[in-house]
Amino acid sequence: MTVLNTGVTNSARRVCAALLVSVVGSAQVAAEEITEERIATAIQELDREAPDLLSRSGVPGMAIAVVSGDRVLYQRGFGVRALGGGEPVDTETVFQLASVSKPLAATVVAGLVGDGLIAWETPVFRFLPSFVLSDPWVTRSVTLADLLSHRSGLPDHAGDLLEDLGFGREEILARLRCAPLSPFRITNAYTNFGFTAAALAGASAAGMEWADVADRRLFAPLGMDRSSFRYADYLARTNRTLAHAYVDGVYQPLYERDADAQAPAGGASASVSDLAKWAQLVLDEGRYAGEPVIQSEALLQTQLPQSISDPAPTADGRSGFYGLGWNVGYDDSGRTKLSHSGAFMLGVATSVTLYPGLDLGILVLTNGAPYGLAEATSQIFFDLVLEGEVRNDWLSLYFERFSELWAHEGDFMRDYRSPPASPEPPLAQSAYVGIYESPYYGPLTVASGAAGLQITLGPQAMTFPLAHWDGDLFVFETTGENALGLSGAEFVVGPSGSADSLILERYNQAGLGTFTRISELPPCPSWCACVGSDRVSWGCR
Repeated sequence: MTVLNTGVTNSARRVCAALLVSVVGSAQVAAEEITEERIATAIQELDREAPDLLSRSGVPGMAIAVVSGDRVLYQRGFGVRALGGGEPVDTETVFQLASVSKPLAATVVAGLVGDGLIAWETPVFRFLPSFVLSDPWVTRSVTLADLLSHRSGLPDHAGDLLEDLGFGREEILARLRCAPLSPFRITNAYTNFGFTAAALAGASAAGMEWADVADRRLFAPLGMDRSSFRYADYLARTNRTLAHAYVDGVYQPLYERDADAQAPAGGASASVSDLAKWAQLVLDEGRYAGEPVIQSEALLQTQLPQSISDPAPTADGRSGFYGLGWNVGYDDSGRTKLSHSGAFMLGVATSVTLYPGLDLGILVLTNGAPYGLAEATSQIFFDLVLEGEVRNDWLSLYFERFSELWAHEGDFMRDYRSPPASPEPPLAQSAYVGIYESPYYGPLTVASGAAGLQITLGPQAMTFPLAHWDGDLFVFETTGENALGLSGAEFVVGPSGSADSLILERYNQAGLGTFTRISELPPCPSWCACVGSDRVSWGCR
């Protein structure tokens, strides 16, 4: 089933996932003209250009592998694992993969499908009965394929802000029942936790934890000894990179990114040499070193269009599609192109691009925030293969595009760069102090202190100081992977002269950020358990 992406709610982060498909086309060169000599020449040129690309980008480190179905044609590390450190990146250096985890996870699930443990069209609730959506019919009907191709109707990136607030995987999946749904199997919206639910259903069918299934079904058979879906395993590697955020025009190692909550969608880590083995398996239709590992028919389904992720802007344009964990596109010559980018704003950018018809692919891993180095490197290589020359300054072009995407990601919020010249005064703090609740985010407390008002939210009791802006509008600094700088916190004052509700602008993009005043902390919903004896920060577990 092919599904249309309406584009109404999809954020820049979804666009990032598809950018490698939609930004550029490919040359019209017949497949028979792509000789081994041309590929070898492209690899030599890539090897010469890669150090300059890394230097120009400012990213500390990068690893590249070029593969075909039966061999690794090239692999090399560049730069350093961490800014200020002297340890070099090599082909065994472990990187976090971000959303390149998705095609990797889809391969694991394909293994389970090929084993007959589950089917792509199996309803998720059969193996994950706790997974409930706001529409009972959708709950009963949504399948692995629906969630792996982002066509369930869940809002764009549903659950990600809960993760930023410290909620765990089970808590987040439980709260998705509060999220509004777009038309089922008609809209496409990129959802890490919907994807995660499908993978967990597959693991449940196998009677194992997700990370264990991946180890047994994919990593062990391929000898991918430096690959894991556990953050703890990544931390335990001695040869690993650090993440580098992009702040004030410089990459800096400021943050850590634990993505265990959404492990199948974004929590994998691996070396480029390990990933090259996986890419060989994908190109060789489920075989590795001549031996079958994943059933070819099950694997093929991951590579077929399931929904329209990037509709063509014009009648003669080219749409981009999403398969099961893969972006699926077609170049000017009709060749199938499988790709995926991975992006953590806290400091990771990765990409994989495969041309099955050419039996050729490239993997690029970097330890810097997503501003186009990984995608540009991939594009340069395939320019050299398909045209014999590099057509554009891809690094500059991608940097421009990514910068524009991130700059506009907060366009749904007010502009807080310049405070009002004559702001209205706020009410007394007592008018705002109290307990508020959102069915999705849970309780929130507003308290006063010497420094002013502050809000406390989430299972880790995160505290956000409020600064007055204008009247009943305050601002606070957002946090986490999806932080967008200052966000509004607007109190809605009722007839009594006190606030009846509070709207947190950053958390209201899908209409879920309104917190209603309550007289006391509510009991936990039937689908979760309280965390903390004072119940101020209850969450689900």
